Amino acid sequence: MKSIAILDYGSGNLRSAQRAIEHIGAAVEITSDADVALNADGLVVPGVGAFKACMSGILGVDGKAIMSKRVAAKRPVLGICIGMQVLFTKGLEHSEGESGGTDGCAIWPGEVSQLSAPVLPHMGWNNVKAGANSKLLAGLDGESFYFVHSYAVKQSSGLIESRTTYGESFIASAEDGIVSATQFHPEKSGDVGLQLLKNWVQSL
Repeated sequence: MKSIAILDYGSGNLRSAQRAIEHIGAAVEITSDADVALNADGLVVPGVGAFKACMSGILGVDGKAIMSKRVAAKRPVLGICIGMQVLFTKGLEHSEGESGGTDGCAIWPGEVSQLSAPVLPHMGWNNVKAGANSKLLAGLDGESFYFVHSYAVKQSSGLIESRTTYGESFIASAEDGIVSATQFHPEKSGDVGLQLLKNWVQSL
């Protein structure tokens, strides 16, 4: 049985993610302990709320270093929602039109900026076009997943990208072999979300 650690840094749907991953047959521990987070077969980084607050929490439990060490050791990481956004270089939440923004973990290049859409937040179900060779979305091309967000990564990042559109095109999920992430919430996306999580766990 695969061991999954869910990083507890004070933000995210920890119990929902735990229940969903346990449902597909993995052992799950919610933790802020660095050793547990480093040594699990897979690490899940959830997140809800604001980019800056989430980064503050992640830094508070040494989460940036934990993720960097896992990547260096080729140990898989899965980011969910803001947990995806913080993998990129910078978040521009509350800083549009100004210099700065909030530094992310910089595992992937790219900026997280506000969606150009008539109504925000984007809340609801969207079809996702799976990127070529996507392991996360194997067998799930065109399926609908549940989103709740106002910010996203829009520009191509050189990763395996799966995309959707709300006002404009943005990255719905991304993967580089070691690190995977979804802007949507697989733990709130019913059977297709469970299948995505199963795809990830089986790839570990």
